[in-house]
Amino acid sequence: MTDTRRRVKVYTLNEDRQWDDRGTGHVSSGYVDRLKGTSLLVRAESDGSLLLESKINPNTAYQKQQDTLIVWSEAENYDLALSFQEKAGCDEIWEKICQVQGKDPSVDITQDVVDESEDERLDEMSSPGLELPPCELNRLEDLAELVASSLPSPLRREKLALAVENEGYIRKLLDLFHVCEDLENREGLHHIYEIIKGIFLLNRTALFEVMFSEECIMDVIGCLEFDPALPQPRRHREFLTKTAHFKEVIPISDPELRQKIHQTYRVQYIQDMVLPTPSVFEENMLSTLHSFIFFNKVEIVGMLQDDEKFLTVLFAQLTDETTDDDKRHELVNFLKEFCAFSQTLQPQNRDAFFKTLSGMGILQALEVILGMDDVQVRAAATDIFSYLVEYNPSMVREFVMQEPQQNDDDILLINLIIEHMICDTDPELGGAVQLMGLLRTLVDPENMLATANKTEKTEFLSFFYKHCMHVLSAPLLANTTEEKPSKGMEHLRLNASPLSCLNFLHIPFPAHPPLLPGGREISHRSHSRELLESPGRCGLCPNVQRSEATLRTAAREARQPQTGQVKATFDICFILHGCWSMERLFLKYCIFCGTEH
Repeated sequence: MTDTRRRVKVYTLNEDRQWDDRGTGHVSSGYVDRLKGTSLLVRAESDGSLLLESKINPNTAYQKQQDTLIVWSEAENYDLALSFQEKAGCDEIWEKICQVQGKDPSVDITQDVVDESEDERLDEMSSPGLELPPCELNRLEDLAELVASSLPSPLRREKLALAVENEGYIRKLLDLFHVCEDLENREGLHHIYEIIKGIFLLNRTALFEVMFSEECIMDVIGCLEFDPALPQPRRHREFLTKTAHFKEVIPISDPELRQKIHQTYRVQYIQDMVLPTPSVFEENMLSTLHSFIFFNKVEIVGMLQDDEKFLTVLFAQLTDETTDDDKRHELVNFLKEFCAFSQTLQPQNRDAFFKTLSGMGILQALEVILGMDDVQVRAAATDIFSYLVEYNPSMVREFVMQEPQQNDDDILLINLIIEHMICDTDPELGGAVQLMGLLRTLVDPENMLATANKTEKTEFLSFFYKHCMHVLSAPLLANTTEEKPSKGMEHLRLNASPLSCLNFLHIPFPAHPPLLPGGREISHRSHSRELLESPGRCGLCPNVQRSEATLRTAAREARQPQTGQVKATFDICFILHGCWSMERLFLKYCIFCGTEH
């Protein structure tokens, strides 16, 4: 049986200071001849490939965070993290690192994070540990000065952090904060603000765990309300307790999960709204705070995903016709946040996450939601749909191709998407552009699967022509029933833009030609009378000269000034009015721009 103690996730910190998943595997330590030293090795659990090979450098600063994380930097701007499944495994590897570096495993950091000059290091190392002044009202100014003077020096920061941690200083400070607030001692409150802000910049997990505990976090937020740079204190606690109410759209039975959600929201609020915008120097000193939030979100997603009862109730209420609009609005917004949180998962776990949601009926639920009148609910559903399409378009295609067995074409999920795209009321077409991008992803053959037994490309494109093409082309055909467009340029632009997402000149046609409305086949070899009487003419048709005037009339009515519109409308002409051929054919004139191709 695999030793779960050594099961880890490997993360690297990207340029945006966000953690990227590099895979899951099992960690071991051993001597590597090539690296000439004891190293950490992580092999992927999927195929045994090497995810990480890192020599334990005697001078590298390793940090242990939240009992299951080890974080370090191997080079400038290259941070690594191992997230352990179990605390015991983290402790074992931490002991090995400390053994190599000759450190006591009880510490949470093995080295100073930033190098100093040799003279400074010798002076600091030879000096005794920092002695904190008593946590008393008349010594707050001294403590604030001590914190400020310690921040530039890594060694002094480390000594200060140890002193604050060992003496339980944070809780003493919070007690003194209440005294100052009761006495309306504004000067003392300003000093406490500077001290607490400085403790954040110590970048130490053990201190964060105290400050972010249930009994301390609101007092910490209170301390940060009294910024001396502001004329009046902020009202963060009032907002969090009276305005930002936590509402369980589905009851959460696990108290640990509920507490984790509360904590993560408040810590995220501290990072985004309470702490002042950090300088470039301070940004690097808050990396542990970013990591704390990131790994909390990973844990929340995992706990919710494993709660089958919770997800069952969620999807049952989403699709229940008796669910009122307000409740459904809350449910769909929760599901949107849930899917957004999933972006923190590593690829394997994200795949399992979306498979779980698919098995619970997320696409069926979206079909119901997209049929509702509430614009905000539909917008949230569109965002959820985008997560599904972007991560696994094949899963969406498979669902879509199974729908005709139960539904008419008019209520197919993909046709609902097309209808919302065409009927977007936003003058800027924001929603239409988003849906157009999703539709483009679904019909793009480059990301379709092909196996020995099944060719997704052929099956899905054949399905699309049969069940969806008439919905997509209907507005354009309705506007071109006469010899010139029946409505103006703006109407044509609204109808034509969604169609451009198909870019058919780069998509192989299915084994059978597409059909005109009414089920008539477009054939290159035998043009039907109906095709010849359609508004546009293909350059290969014998009647092209006779229809040239019609084409140019239509072009003048709907000429597009945008240079990018020519190719898009040309693509539309090709599929709606062009001759059928397995080769790529080109129209002589575009019905919209009149340009000769």
